[in-house]
Amino acid sequence: MKQSYKLAAAAAVALLMASAAAQAGPYTDDLSKCLVSSTSEQQKAVLVEWVFAIAALHPSVKPLSSVSDAKRTDLNKSVANLFTTLLTDSCRKQTQDAVKYEGAAAIQTSFALLGQVAMTDLFSNPDVSQGL
Repeated sequence: MKQSYKLAAAAAVALLMASAAAQAGPYTDDLSKCLVSSTSEQQKAVLVEWVFAIAALHPSVKPLSSVSDAKRTDLNKSVANLFTTLLTDSCRKQTQDAVKYEGAAAIQTSFALLGQVAMTDLFSNPDVSQGL
């Protein structure tokens, strides 16, 4: 029973984060693979923190979080630096090919997959799983 809740939660997050993934072509797939393989576990953790800090702005959950504006700004900078490094250094060739042959949406789709992977890591944490 616990496993089904975990899978449902992971599926919900994946659907929310990757609506564009269904249209991925081969160059977008290559970019997605590069983004995922080039992002360390620590960087994925920062990505999860960033998603949480942004989601915590929603009025329904804002009272449950104490993410400061300064922390949110730091996370924004960290994620912007990560995205820049991934697109211009680590996955430069894949980015160029994906945009050239499949358009700018390839970037959105590829980062959605990276977000899915990071969120899967979040939901697979034993503490989070127990809470589910």
